Amino acid sequence: MPQPGALTILCIATYEKGQAFLRECHRLGHTVLLLTADTLRDADWPREAVTETFYVPRDIARDDLLKGVSHIARSRAVDRIVPLDDFDVETAATVREHLRIPGMGETTARYFRDKLAMRVKAKNAGILVPDFVHVLNDEAIARFAADVPAPWVLKPRSSAAAIGIRRIDAIGDLSPAIEALGDRRSFFLLERYVPGDVYHADSIVWEREILYHAAHRYGRPPMDIAHEGGVFTTRTLAAHAEETGPIAALNREVLTTLGLVRGVTHTEFIRAHDDDRWYFLETSARVGGAFIVDVIEAASGLNLWKEWAHIEIAGEQFSYELPPVTDRYAGIVLTLAREPDPDLTAYTDPEIVTRIHKHHHAGVILASRDSERLDALITTYADRFERDFMAWHPAPDSPTS
Repeated sequence: MPQPGALTILCIATYEKGQAFLRECHRLGHTVLLLTADTLRDADWPREAVTETFYVPRDIARDDLLKGVSHIARSRAVDRIVPLDDFDVETAATVREHLRIPGMGETTARYFRDKLAMRVKAKNAGILVPDFVHVLNDEAIARFAADVPAPWVLKPRSSAAAIGIRRIDAIGDLSPAIEALGDRRSFFLLERYVPGDVYHADSIVWEREILYHAAHRYGRPPMDIAHEGGVFTTRTLAAHAEETGPIAALNREVLTTLGLVRGVTHTEFIRAHDDDRWYFLETSARVGGAFIVDVIEAASGLNLWKEWAHIEIAGEQFSYELPPVTDRYAGIVLTLAREPDPDLTAYTDPEIVTRIHKHHHAGVILASRDSERLDALITTYADRFERDFMAWHPAPDSPTS
């Protein structure tokens, strides 16, 4: 039987992730319901933490989804609806609005999913973003192409990572690329490609206040790795690094402008090579992918999935309080691998805290109190991974489960 004051939390997961969130909600004594795609029946869900699982077609229509969730709610008093993946943020908001359940609504969800919406909102608030245009009106697109020199980036408005992104290097390639989109062109934006160093800020927000914020720098921009190949790295910025202050200030401005009340966020910025200015790239109301959550835990002791669970449960009954945070630096070195199960036994440094076990991937997470030592290890390991393991496949045009 649920404990007095226990909540029923409906989690929506189009892709397999968020196991730590499900387990933490269960550990805290709450009822966990999982709504997921029927293709994920055999996924590695923590069955012991989930009271009931409901499966729906991956391409279920909006009204059918609302009818299905409403049917669930006939006999279960749903208190929270939580999207476990970026692709589920808008779906969860739609269901919340329909059932009138507290949490992020459809308008705010747009700012954390729709790359066009977040850019328009940020630009109107005076936040610097790369020049962009909605791929809608022919005259506006032509004017943009005349005013903003190539290269450009053609991006889906509601995707994640580098999925569906295409770089366009010449004016002659622009029209064919847009024509190939057909009647889906309005679901895309065209943006100036800004060469630079890419950073991410991962935050815990409670009642519009950023209680925790960690700044990181990617080794190479993730989009470049997705489209050109390479070894993925990111690492915690030193507290005294010159980038730390600007990232914290810009992150606060973005999250305040877009209206996040509570939750976890992953936000990306770029420091342009040509003018040294900081540009807002995109944000999301979720835990960062690519094992970034594990990097943050190695540095701080905080697992953002678990903290997100505490935030969702807090509210009417009590306030969320940030637990103690450890003070280390951490980073990841990760690559697609030629071998199904690459042998990492030659990597023996004591700073290795996690060896990533994923099919056709080689990866380690490292942590140290010495920022320079961590930098040296990441640089060395990236070079070694390229020689020992690296394979490459182009980024997919659409998400895969």
